[in-house]
Amino acid sequence: SCPDFFQWIHHDLAPWRASGGISRAALEEAREFAAFRVAIIGGQLYAELYYQCVQSRAMFTLWGLLLLLERFPAGAVPDVEFMFNCMDRPHFRRSRYKSRAPPPLLAYCGSRDTVDIAFPDWSFWGWAEVRIGAWGEEASSIFHGSEETRWENRRPRAHWKGNPHVGAQVRTDLLACNKTDKRDFGADIYVQNWIAESQQGFKNSKLSDQCRHRYKLYAEGHAWSVSFKYIMACGSTTLIVQPDYHDFFMRGLLPLHHYWPIDRQDMCSSIDHAVKWGNSHPKEAEAIGSHAQEFLRKDLSMDRVYDYMLHLLREYAKLQRFKPRVPEGAQLLCKSAVTCIAEAEQLEFLKRTETSNSQTSPCSMPPANDDYIRRFKAQESENFRAARELRRSRLVVGNKNKLTTPSVNGEKKKKIGKKSQRS
Repeated sequence: SCPDFFQWIHHDLAPWRASGGISRAALEEAREFAAFRVAIIGGQLYAELYYQCVQSRAMFTLWGLLLLLERFPAGAVPDVEFMFNCMDRPHFRRSRYKSRAPPPLLAYCGSRDTVDIAFPDWSFWGWAEVRIGAWGEEASSIFHGSEETRWENRRPRAHWKGNPHVGAQVRTDLLACNKTDKRDFGADIYVQNWIAESQQGFKNSKLSDQCRHRYKLYAEGHAWSVSFKYIMACGSTTLIVQPDYHDFFMRGLLPLHHYWPIDRQDMCSSIDHAVKWGNSHPKEAEAIGSHAQEFLRKDLSMDRVYDYMLHLLREYAKLQRFKPRVPEGAQLLCKSAVTCIAEAEQLEFLKRTETSNSQTSPCSMPPANDDYIRRFKAQESENFRAARELRRSRLVVGNKNKLTTPSVNGEKKKKIGKKSQRS
């Protein structure tokens, strides 16, 4: 069966299920904020472009959809018509649509306050501009790189490397957590200069070479950041600075099981505590990193990414109250049409993602289970509370406080390491 987080497909589509479906009027209302419209009819993909996306986002997103159609047998992907937002942030606020269904808009991320439908972002097929390969390729490389240095032999500090100049206050604040002559919060913060890196051939940006710290920090950019999956892939203990946005798979992760939550309002002190706690409880801290890496291996393989796309489009199609049609200004897209307009650098990355038809059926999508979502949210809240308690108690080596493995499905909780208890 599909990973549990696929239940969020039902949750994300709930506003339209509750209102009787997706009307053409609602679809057209979303056009103003869409970068492009996609119509899949009879297994063929048509795209109508409205504005230029940043870099090659649109190209790689449409390429991913073409590979989806190629991957599964004819008819597996239903006739469907949807709008796509390729900006960083979701657009439609939930509070504005209490009495009617919102316009349906697919996007790279969502949030608690918005209703845009989260869909896999372009980087799963590559990010040519910064020389990052497709997820399957990068994941394998990072997993291999993570095996070169065991967790206990890594630098016992937190690592972050990125661009703080993206209009995100959280990243600006993170710079203050770097080590100085007067204070040390246990964090090594590096500013990534992408212009300089591009001029040097990105020789200092190989993701598989960045698994040398016990702890890896994730801080959002202008919205969610594609860096999250690469950070988690190291098997280090991921420290997530309280995010506002989520991509399609982040809601499958639980604090204290897959990552350690960092308080945004007291960031440096929170990082300092997380590092000290982890160094005092190495087995528990290492287990958190291992759980995250196992999640990526099992539940975020490219097989599962394509399955998520397929099931999302299938569930979306069930809600359509109109017959999908080819838009007047749309172009029929095939792989050769995309590669024909791609620049040499982009073409290299596109070619590296070509895939043959799937040899296995997609995972089995369970029916909507609102109880699962409630249990997940309750467990998430409980684990956040436990993390706050751990910080307040200022745990030291040898005390009796223990950390338990979270459970969403109601099974008996298992203990992490020899000294495990929830506090």
